[in-house]
Amino acid sequence: MDFKTATALRRLRLVSAPEAVSFLLLLICSVLKRTSDFNAVPVMGMVHGVLFILYVVFWADAWNRAKWKWQTAALYFVLSVLPTGGFFAERKLKRETEAGVIAARARKEGVVNA
Repeated sequence: MDFKTATALRRLRLVSAPEAVSFLLLLICSVLKRTSDFNAVPVMGMVHGVLFILYVVFWADAWNRAKWKWQTAALYFVLSVLPTGGFFAERKLKRETEAGVIAARARKEGVVNA
């Protein structure tokens, strides 16, 4: 795994958890708007919208650089629209990045022909 691919996966990973948190907060704010006088939906909507756009841009970059199959790319996109999916995406991306870095180091040191 080259540096640019690892960086693209890291950016996607770093934005996935905050995007998931903002989605959950937006859902909570929507419920509070209907049940009380508290209305933070416009603010949380904007925060979540910006984070979601960043997620999609970073997802497209990671898909391009990592050469994912369309099933893998679709999985990461579906995880972005589920309320807690970002947490699962972050964990899966962390494992994928670590495995790629380990394989790249092993190839560099001549340990394996991977």
